[in-house]
Formats: sequence, structure tokens, C-alpha cells
Amino acid sequence: MKTLTTAILLSLGLSAGAYAADTQPPLTRAQVQAELAQAKASGEYSFGELDYPAVQAQASHLTRAQVQEELDQARAAGLVTYGEEQYPPQAAASPGSHRTRGEVRAELAHAKASGEYSFGDLDYPPQG
Repeated sequence: MKTLTTAILLSLGLSAGAYAADTQPPLTRAQVQAELAQAKASGEYSFGELDYPAVQAQASHLTRAQVQEELDQARAAGLVTYGEEQYPPQAAASPGSHRTRGEVRAELAHAKASGEYSFGDLDYPPQG
């Protein structure tokens, strides 16, 4: 029984090694260099980690004139920022207040008189 088990295990071990063997012949130096040249030409090869993953070129379906028109529309709407000056972009400036300065001052005086206006955080929320 031990001999049979040993023979089976030995045959399985040898057949597993033969099964795992690489069936393809190794590449030649010329084939490896050709693959490298092809990868460089297609943009799949990069040096280090500078551009990982590799940038894939995307074709645009818009013409230059259409892109310029979109840019002009975005500028007119106030959606284009320069650097970090306005982040997030804000719409064009509002046309202003519809109330006069006198009306605003009268509203402030009324709020102070009725106790709706306070200065600082001493009585937040305002009582009234």
C-alpha cells in the first residue's frame, strides 16, 4: 500500500512539473526590441511614474470655431476664472440693489428700534 501511494504521489509530482512548464519558446532580443519600439510609438511606454497611467489621446468632434464660440459664451456668462482668483466661478455681477440708501437706512433704524438688530454675538438669536 505504501509503495502504491508513493508511486502515485511521485507520478503526480512529476506530471505537475511538466504541466506547469512554459510551452512557448522565449523571445529573442530582436523581438523584445521590436515590442519596445512599438510600445514607445503607440505611447504605452513611459519612464518612471511621471505619466502613469499613460495619457490616451482623444479625438475631438468639435471644430476650432465651435470651441472658440463656447469659450466666448462661457466668458460672457462669467464661468471662466483665471488661476485661483475666483473659485468656484461666480456668475456675472448682479445688477445691484433695487432699494435706495435711504430705504436701507430706514429699515435698519426700524430693526434697531424693534430689537431685531444686535451687534456681536451677545444675544444670538435676537430676542423679539
